[in-house]
Amino acid sequence: MARPPILVLVNPQDIVNIASAVRIAKNFGIEQMRLVDPEVFDPYRIEGIAHNTADLVARIEIMASLEEAIADCVFTAVLTGRERAAKRRVLRPREAAAALVDESRAGPAAIVAGREDSGLTNAELDLCHALVTISTDPGHRSLNLAQAVAIMAYESWNARGGEGMPLKAPRHPAAPATSAQLEELFRDWTRALWAIDFFKTRQTESVMRSFREIVYRAGLDGREASLLRAMGIEVVRYLDRTAQGDS
Repeated sequence: MARPPILVLVNPQDIVNIASAVRIAKNFGIEQMRLVDPEVFDPYRIEGIAHNTADLVARIEIMASLEEAIADCVFTAVLTGRERAAKRRVLRPREAAAALVDESRAGPAAIVAGREDSGLTNAELDLCHALVTISTDPGHRSLNLAQAVAIMAYESWNARGGEGMPLKAPRHPAAPATSAQLEELFRDWTRALWAIDFFKTRQTESVMRSFREIVYRAGLDGREASLLRAMGIEVVRYLDRTAQGDS
């Protein structure tokens, strides 16, 4: 997997937003965070909000300026919702994530996010290589800091190969149901449907043919077939017990 970007937060004002960004960084494989002149910084509280992140919190670097925070970076992508008059390289998150991967081959790259209330100054934006804008409803453009970081971190993770990671296998895998298992299932459900008079006004053969198709399309494994068969068996047993109780 490609080198992850550094996450830089400029002058963050809310401990919850910092903790949320820490949690997001852990979720998406970001190993370094730098905070530029944070208004509040309490590692203990951050870890209390973002559980199991002590290793990343311990590596957080505090910087005096954005210029210092990105001094070693060969590429920086800054999150902003501002419309810009000057001609700048403006990317959507997916494009920016691809650029971060490409540029990180030559050295560190960074995702930069600004203040919760006012974002970044023009001078700070000028320090970054590309602007990243997240497409939103024009009538409600503003995103929470952590939300914007999450979108960009997710796209960065996918661009680094995260999307190709296999899904977790079932805890107890089972082989596909055999024909013998399915035939037992069909026989027991035929008995169950007779027991509740389902076939009183219906054609047995037609109903069971449709039932077979439903089961075949479901692609049951052996455990599932056994469970479904047990349901049919229990219908008959329950009716037998009820009938005995009535007598």
